[in-house]
Amino acid sequence: MTTPTTLQIPSCTWNRPIGLGWDKPYTVRYASNIDDGPWHGMPLGGFGAGCIGRSSRGDFNLWHIDGGEHIFNTFPACQFSVFESTGTSSKAYALSTQPPEDGTLKTWQWYPASSTTEETGKYHALYPRSWFVYENVFQTQLTCEQFSPIWANNYQETSYPIAVFIWKAHNPTNAPITLSIMLTWENMVGWFTNALKSPEVQIRDDGSPVYEYQPRLGASQGNYNQIAENTEHFSCFLGRVASGEPVQEGDGSWCIATPKHPRVEIFYHTRWHSVGTGADIWQSFTTDGSLANDQDATPADENTRLGAAIAVRFTLQPGETLEIPFTLAWDFPVTEFSAGINYYRRYTDFFGRNGENAGKIATTGLQEYQNWRSHILTWQNPILGREDLPEWFKMALFNELYDLTSGGTLWSAASEIDPIGQFAVLECLDYRWYESLDVRLYGSFALLMLFPELEKSVIRAFARAIPHSDDHLRVIGYYYTIGADTTTAVRKVAGATPHDLGAPNEHVWEKTNYTCYQDCNLWKDLGSDFVLQVYRDFIFTGGQDVEFLADCWDAIVQTLDYLKTFDLDGDGIPENSGAPDQTFDDWRLQGVSAYCGGLWLAALESAIAISDILTNRSSSTSLTIKGAENTEKLQSQKSIYQSWLQQSLPIYQEKLWNGQYYRLDSESGSNVVMADQLCGQFYARLLGLPDIVPSHNALSALQTVYDACFVKFCNGQFGAANGVRPDGSPENPQATHPLEVWTGINFGLAAFLLQMGMKNEAMRLTQAVVQQIYDNGLQFRTPEAITSAGTFRASTYLRAMAIWAIYLNF
Repeated sequence: MTTPTTLQIPSCTWNRPIGLGWDKPYTVRYASNIDDGPWHGMPLGGFGAGCIGRSSRGDFNLWHIDGGEHIFNTFPACQFSVFESTGTSSKAYALSTQPPEDGTLKTWQWYPASSTTEETGKYHALYPRSWFVYENVFQTQLTCEQFSPIWANNYQETSYPIAVFIWKAHNPTNAPITLSIMLTWENMVGWFTNALKSPEVQIRDDGSPVYEYQPRLGASQGNYNQIAENTEHFSCFLGRVASGEPVQEGDGSWCIATPKHPRVEIFYHTRWHSVGTGADIWQSFTTDGSLANDQDATPADENTRLGAAIAVRFTLQPGETLEIPFTLAWDFPVTEFSAGINYYRRYTDFFGRNGENAGKIATTGLQEYQNWRSHILTWQNPILGREDLPEWFKMALFNELYDLTSGGTLWSAASEIDPIGQFAVLECLDYRWYESLDVRLYGSFALLMLFPELEKSVIRAFARAIPHSDDHLRVIGYYYTIGADTTTAVRKVAGATPHDLGAPNEHVWEKTNYTCYQDCNLWKDLGSDFVLQVYRDFIFTGGQDVEFLADCWDAIVQTLDYLKTFDLDGDGIPENSGAPDQTFDDWRLQGVSAYCGGLWLAALESAIAISDILTNRSSSTSLTIKGAENTEKLQSQKSIYQSWLQQSLPIYQEKLWNGQYYRLDSESGSNVVMADQLCGQFYARLLGLPDIVPSHNALSALQTVYDACFVKFCNGQFGAANGVRPDGSPENPQATHPLEVWTGINFGLAAFLLQMGMKNEAMRLTQAVVQQIYDNGLQFRTPEAITSAGTFRASTYLRAMAIWAIYLNF
């Protein structure tokens, strides 16, 4: 508890008046997709620890406590409230503008929402920090800063399940003001786990696999709250009576805490009715800012739900300022996938695994929050201080990192084979499987640049998966959606690069290729994507981790060999089959395609470079390389890739270059300009490899993409469409993917424009997409796709973190 310096909220936050709604927020394109509405705020919580979210109207409404599962629901008892007395009058408000709709807590007074003519405050967000600035309601100048301890290259505190709330109160008047700040929280231990331990997987109407999730919301029997304090801290521990069994998913604890200080009085109530009228705490709080100091640790019965409360009361003299921190911590150490498949979370490496350490985590936050905030500033300030970066870009650059917290993130405890644990982020909430490799080709730049060891752990997981097979037959959902005959395919072919690392209802990292929308064993981009990401991760983590390349080499050889089997005409380049068989998985490509063919060429160049590095190192050290036990074998493999590349390069040019841009493919006859046609060239140049196409051709193609897909598509309002004719018109007005604006693809395209010296075009494109996201209620749930009709698809999407590729090339 300190007297603070002047509050400094960065100038480049995303901000919105507290409680002000949206006139026409974008809505979901397909009814089967998730659309929670626009009330999303910056998430709080460490990577893989579970997270919560608090919106710009002040309610806590996002609950990603169970790894990989999504709950969007306000529990009104979880809230801050403020009492203010000037001596002649007093007022008290719960600091959410959204009263409960079910009539609970009806005695509480809820904070007034801003209107278009008068603001009651402003919400600011710049991940991982956010702020509420309260105005025109209290006489006190009151702000709340909230954050979790997340900063680059940190592999400990970044995993902590904690939120810090720093209240700053200033008295600008000429008379004393008494304030009381109260934090109430419901005991939700046991709620966040699936009551269905082995839910049946079904095919949704859009062809995606889904399963039912039934959290145990409201099941509070056996929960109890009790005070814990020492000479420095005061806290309320929210636990559950131990069952005597090993800790299971959903078992654990919460804790709310604040420091002791001679300037403040602390009040508490450990057992109030969280779904009653609220009078049991509001009556005393609204009278003088106090609570009854009731301490009752009696466990809840079957029909009881419990709330806990701590209030901090103090008086400010005229001109005086005080800073009051609170912490909220949770400790749910186990993530369960399918029944009996349990993993401990990363933070348990530092706090233990019994689920009773929320109090320890909360008090650690009180001791360290100032250091944590300093670390965040040290990381961010060099970027925030750059005058060559627009304010809107800095805002989006940091705020798009929200997905590392709230993207269903997993981060397991350390093991001998994974010394900092295993990591994974969902493709999105609607396509609920992890680390889709085609998506992370662009979407993983943030993880690579900020948490490189986590990035390499993901790629190692793919390397381990490539040799494995799974002969289980599954229905392919795409054919279901178009009314075709039922088509089945085996889940995973040995040598094929898996599409993803699995889903939270099975066994992430071990049971891969969860999606069955398409037969991903037939995809023509995944093997190349893997090779490119291996070499990229090596280059951009210092170019010294040869052991990482060695760990991946055997998988590289296997998957390139497998991919080459799709070169049916022997011209050196695997052909697309005419079915959607790449990341644009509703888009049929036939023959050699610009997208997949270019990735293949860049992947061959990467494999050649990797073989040289491994040859040089293996000849001078005792490095063991699986699949290449001697330098002769490495050189033999390199020769194979050189011959493939030598054959492929002229074929790519001959079959696809039309004098202005690269054709979509060699056999469909389409004249569509594909926005991402030269992703392979972008990667080749990014990695310092030889160009796969002449530089002047790349510039011509890029200019054509910019003009057709962006400028001529709805006058550049939305961003670049995936594929239109050269005049900006659709080839097929009923098409899905070609006419969508994919946020991550646009950011990848902007990075390519920058790479090729087209800075103005890159930033104009980027700004259009950023405005689409942050002006239309899509913040902190960035979708994969936006349409010109004001709809979106696939929220909380991994690929949008490609904005960090723009920063890398700036």
